[in-house]
Amino acid sequence: MVFGGAMTGNGSAPPGADLVVGTCKEYHMSKRSSAKYKLDRRMGENIWGRPKSPVNKREYGPGQHGQRRKGKVSDFGIQLRAKQKLKGYYGDVTEKQFKHCYEEAARMKGDTSQNLIGLLEQRLDMIVYRAKFAPTVFAARQLVSHGHIRVNGVKCNIASRRVFPGMEITLGQKAQEMALVMEAQSLAERDIPDYVAPDGTAKVTFTRVPTLDEVPYPVKMEPNLVVEFYSR
Repeated sequence: MVFGGAMTGNGSAPPGADLVVGTCKEYHMSKRSSAKYKLDRRMGENIWGRPKSPVNKREYGPGQHGQRRKGKVSDFGIQLRAKQKLKGYYGDVTEKQFKHCYEEAARMKGDTSQNLIGLLEQRLDMIVYRAKFAPTVFAARQLVSHGHIRVNGVKCNIASRRVFPGMEITLGQKAQEMALVMEAQSLAERDIPDYVAPDGTAKVTFTRVPTLDEVPYPVKMEPNLVVEFYSR
């Protein structure tokens, strides 16, 4: 399961996009084509809980029509918004890959919405983000793709790799000295969740697949509405 963005028509990175280097497939699938906080403004919420989000000053949407009064939103519109918000939170993944994740969650036993959250939280880049090895999920994806992360002692550059309970995630020696990593570890805006157990500052163990109420979302996520959207 590999998530990511897209390239421009000439194969170059769009302005403001993070350039992610890894295998050819991972390189193509992991690039971001939208501005960091564009989703925040479109949703009118601080999706990642970051203090620099423009929503902290302007809660209306971007563009000249952003402040227009909005009419009543249909059930479809509510479901679509929930999907866009959840999909964006996990790195603005493509529709094709996000739907694939939903379909896998639907095939699993138990509640589909809980399964969906569990699968998304098992991504290697999300564990790196939860461990506070990177300040954003986009930076976490880049850290993995550049070969700075080891899973059970083995280097892995596939950000979408699924991590299972008991696996150890370690920062490479070079990464431990990066300003980006040190910045992330000093952030006061979020804590390491209980299902990611730290061992010092450079290693964590993924202890269990979390449920929805255990995931530290800064805003309310509604995966049940995502399930309704795809079940139409």
